[in-house]
Amino acid sequence: MEFGEAQSAIRRLRDNVESVLLGKREAVELALSSFLAGGHILLEDLPGTGKTTLARALAASISGSFRRVQFTSDLLPQDVLGVHIFDAEKRGFTFSPGPLFANIVLADEINRSNPRAQSALLEAMSERQVTVDNRTYPLPDPFLVIATQNPFDQHGTYPLPESQLDRFNLRLRLSYPDRNSELRLIRENNLFTTRDGIPPVLRSDQVLECRSLLNRVTVREPVVSYIHRIVEATRSHPAIRLGASPRGAIGLKSTSQALAFLSGRDYVVPGDVKKTASAVLCHRIFPKGSSGGEASADAAAAVLSEILETVPAPV
Repeated sequence: MEFGEAQSAIRRLRDNVESVLLGKREAVELALSSFLAGGHILLEDLPGTGKTTLARALAASISGSFRRVQFTSDLLPQDVLGVHIFDAEKRGFTFSPGPLFANIVLADEINRSNPRAQSALLEAMSERQVTVDNRTYPLPDPFLVIATQNPFDQHGTYPLPESQLDRFNLRLRLSYPDRNSELRLIRENNLFTTRDGIPPVLRSDQVLECRSLLNRVTVREPVVSYIHRIVEATRSHPAIRLGASPRGAIGLKSTSQALAFLSGRDYVVPGDVKKTASAVLCHRIFPKGSSGGEASADAAAAVLSEILETVPAPV
């Protein structure tokens, strides 16, 4: 697949997903950019705002397999990873894969489960493999975890630890649609409307081809330095107890490359970095004296906004 052809294919993918997620182009573009860059996505918002719809639409658009895991308080790691089952005919144990073995995995309401179940995702998200009873099994490629979580002030929620938050490349808030988009949703949909009833526009192998072309999107040294200065500023800010990690810096560069690719360019500009910085870095910034929740997220966003204003962008 040629570079221009791949860019056209990704734009078709964006339009296809946006056809069921009305009025949220910026969120769709950021989600696709993270997917192309190989980064997982955390969707945090109120119920019913399109979090599950985004995951199902993306899986349907790439002809990929889709599995959903409802994270509850009694969920166990083997419910996610899979188990070895004794086969009487073979006189041995065979592996029965869990729902994690899919191209798009929706970890629904991840912050309603206990930390033990949440930890089952860590190896899968970092290394694209799982280990069960000392045996390692590779996951499908492409592989993407889209986790949803409800606001922390709702009943029965547990905040994700810093180590797990850092595994997510992006945190997005879809929010309510604008007036015209919501009116169209009311007119055209009902409770029986299938969320994955959109036609595929790409195959999984074509997604991998598009992903391999991201290295041709140039990130010049001044832009690399700009990314580093932003990340470094989050670590030295007096209001921050824990700043963005090196994984966050790499994710910011890769997501900016993917956004430039989606925009039809073969080079990254500072505007790409600014557009992706909040979604990539905010959940990796932890203000002093905060215990998580909405207030902490707002404080992190305010600090990052201040940093983006004070750190000069390259010309």
